[in-house]
Amino acid sequence: MSAVTDNLNIASNDALITPEQLKAELPLDNEGLESVKRARGTVFDILDRKDPRLFVVVGPCSIHDTDAAIEYAKRLKELAEKVKDTLFIVMRVYFEKPRTSIGWKGLINDPYLDDSFKIEEGLRKARNLLMNIVEIGLPASSEALGPIAPQYLLDLITWSAIGARTTESQTHREMSSGLSSAVGFKNGTDG
Repeated sequence: MSAVTDNLNIASNDALITPEQLKAELPLDNEGLESVKRARGTVFDILDRKDPRLFVVVGPCSIHDTDAAIEYAKRLKELAEKVKDTLFIVMRVYFEKPRTSIGWKGLINDPYLDDSFKIEEGLRKARNLLMNIVEIGLPASSEALGPIAPQYLLDLITWSAIGARTTESQTHREMSSGLSSAVGFKNGTDG
């Protein structure tokens, strides 16, 4: 009789849809692709001081209500048009919450806020929301909290963030070098 030594603390395990499958199910059209590409170019130009505008990331701490997020995006797009000569506005669309203790981990991990942890449905909701925001004509930013979600969503993201709880993590620094968007690092948790 052989002893079981693996996955002793795992209650269950469900395979996720692959990033390629989700992108095929919810594809970014050519217009959206060009919009993201242009917005990324603008961010790089601002960071390289080729564009004099300020780059501003604006939005809620995290997304839990996708309908409210779409309404917010529409209003933010109107504002972005008014200030486009001086500011380049990117909507903050954070789907995951880093936790140092307990609490809701975000739309991707728990899309129904009921501890059901329907991660695949959360990824679908997140991708669908980002597609709507890109369709509105607004660039989006999100936190790259781990190496999994960016594989499903990064083609829709203009700017990525590495947050305060993960900025000192070697894994996150290495991951950020492979992200296709510009990446910003917050200060560490110690300031």
